[in-house]
Amino acid sequence: MPTTIRRAVIPAAGLGSRLLPLTKATPKEMLPVGDRPVIEHTVRELIDSGITDITIVVSGDKSAIQEHFRPTPALVAQLRADGKTAYADAVEEVGELSRRGHITYLYQHGPYGNGTPVLNAARNFGDEPFLVLWPDDVFVAEVPRARQLVAAFEKTNAPVLALMPMDPADSQRYGVPVVKEDLGDGSLRITGLVEKPRPEDAPSGYAAIGGYVLTPGVVDELREQYRHFEENPVGELYLTDALNAYAARRAVYGQVIEGRWYDTGNPLAYLTAQFAHVLADPAYGPALLELAKEHAGER
Repeated sequence: MPTTIRRAVIPAAGLGSRLLPLTKATPKEMLPVGDRPVIEHTVRELIDSGITDITIVVSGDKSAIQEHFRPTPALVAQLRADGKTAYADAVEEVGELSRRGHITYLYQHGPYGNGTPVLNAARNFGDEPFLVLWPDDVFVAEVPRARQLVAAFEKTNAPVLALMPMDPADSQRYGVPVVKEDLGDGSLRITGLVEKPRPEDAPSGYAAIGGYVLTPGVVDELREQYRHFEENPVGELYLTDALNAYAARRAVYGQVIEGRWYDTGNPLAYLTAQFAHVLADPAYGPALLELAKEHAGER
């Protein structure tokens, strides 16, 4: 399907330290949610939203990601020869994602911080806007989160942040937007983000949840942040700082996303995402629900 945005970045170079020791040898992006690794959920969401060029920014120890999406015709042929047609189809279809999404890989270099992978990838994008989605989020929605963000960009022609309502007590876990105007249909004009404020200091009841449409102007602000880092190499390169600098002079919008969001970045959140996904599976859900009821009864 045609879209005004054809490119996307998936930053996947992080250490996954909150999930250690599980991520000591396995990239956090390759941990399963249901029957597929979490990064595959993100890739499928982008492809289903019309994205045709996906850049995954990795570090040197993330070869498992490339291997997962790499087509393996020899394995497919062997499975078919053994009569394992369903397995062959599944493996072949995953390899096909690499072609459909035109997945390319880029090794991260530069200062620590979530702005660095974005700046690395944006060097190849020219003046095009692009999506950024983190690979430890899983969204369940009738309309994919990425498509909702693209639709918001098409209305505003400005940077867009994915937002969800939050419990005020959870404000110290998120970036919280400063809302200037509610435009209806989940669209909010925002003037910046406050990182992890105390509940009494939170400027709104929304949380930024790791999905963005970024424009060349935001990338220019990231470059300026990097220039300051080169002059004084301390601290980290944060996307929030660039967005705040941009929002001080130009329009930035938030879009409240319709759907269920599962974060897999810490042990409890990861287990919750896994449990919710399996419960929704008609093959496995009933048995798992019965098991949960048994354990609840024992307690």
